[in-house]
Amino acid sequence: MKITKILAGTACLALAATACAPGPDAGTAAEPSGPVSTKVPSEEIELKLVSTPESGAAIKEIIRLWEAKHPNIKIAYEETGYDDYNKSLNLSLTSEQAPDLALLNSVGTTVKDKLVRDLSPYADAYGWDKVYPSTQLDQWRVAGNGSTLGKGPLYAAPAGFSLVGVYYNKAKAKELGIAEPPRTLADFEAALAKARSAGEVPLQLGNAEGHASLLVQLTGQSLDGAEKAAKWTYGQSGATFDTQGNRTALDKLGAWAKKGYIPGGANGVNLQGAVDKFTKGQGLFFVDGNWDAARIADRLGSDAGFFAFPGVKATGIGTSVAYAVASKSEHPDAAAAFLDFLHSPEASGAQFKAGFMPADPAVAKARPGTVMADIVNAWTRVGDDNGLVAFNNNATPTMDDKLTAATQELLAGRTDTAGVIDTVQDEWAQSHG
Repeated sequence: MKITKILAGTACLALAATACAPGPDAGTAAEPSGPVSTKVPSEEIELKLVSTPESGAAIKEIIRLWEAKHPNIKIAYEETGYDDYNKSLNLSLTSEQAPDLALLNSVGTTVKDKLVRDLSPYADAYGWDKVYPSTQLDQWRVAGNGSTLGKGPLYAAPAGFSLVGVYYNKAKAKELGIAEPPRTLADFEAALAKARSAGEVPLQLGNAEGHASLLVQLTGQSLDGAEKAAKWTYGQSGATFDTQGNRTALDKLGAWAKKGYIPGGANGVNLQGAVDKFTKGQGLFFVDGNWDAARIADRLGSDAGFFAFPGVKATGIGTSVAYAVASKSEHPDAAAAFLDFLHSPEASGAQFKAGFMPADPAVAKARPGTVMADIVNAWTRVGDDNGLVAFNNNATPTMDDKLTAATQELLAGRTDTAGVIDTVQDEWAQSHG
């Protein structure tokens, strides 16, 4: 599953694993030379911001809203296609025409090469830790060793989020006597069994690109807790994939395949093929992200529902679009003031309109009874429980390939839980020790 490719086309950018392993100098990029200010400058300033079309839908509107409040600070917007953007960003940041603000699809070599500023002083001054749950900010922290995420200096501010949870067909649930979304894993399994007994597809899945790994991650982190799960995703010392939650998740996935809860040909179906099947009525449940909400809603209408994976606390998989301040920026205080604006009600409203989950959930106004209303409810619960975890698929440069192959083998009955655990943890250890 090429997470970055899938999400880039659907306004949800995940961490790019290929650039998530900075060098040993990480954590020292562009330290502020003096005290920072939260006062918005009053002089005439022009800032340059670079992004991609996928993220630009929200940021262009946010720029318009910013300039209406601060007409003295203009923001010149430039966008480049996703692949070219990632390839050219470092060169852009070192050029004479370097931007002031830049979209980060990863924190990797921009930090190692000291191309972006440590935003920790601004985060402290503005109180961003009181605005964002820690699991949302931690995705943009890099430790001093350069290879560990989730702690250390902050290098970007979020500007809209993705969320992976469980879609369900409300009409089928009603027919099966399921009055509300499952609250526990046992409830979830009971619903799968009901659907199977009634001749329905219990759990739609396309695993040609490895999306069974999302089901494994949701199940595992719902049992282990978001904090423990995130340590492994970030490559933190001592973390392991061999947890009770992940073992249970893999045991369940294998058992569900044997019981016929998952379509037999799932390994040959990609994500969009699974979306097509689900929206044609083939499936009670379907694990996917908010980037497919519009498509699912268009086809299922009021029958489309969504919930955070059942557990004691609400957890979800997701990451944020995020922006950094370039080291070469001559106006870091103004740039940081714009970053602080990203969590405002106005900016959050623009994020939601563009398809992102907003920094401020209070402004996410969806029509009652719609799938978007359900997604907003799930997003609020995940935020309240500090339960957002980055994609396991991005834990190492090739983890996506390992998880895809391992889950395909598991569904085909050619490996077991222990085999998957060993394969995945060995891959992780090669990058993180």
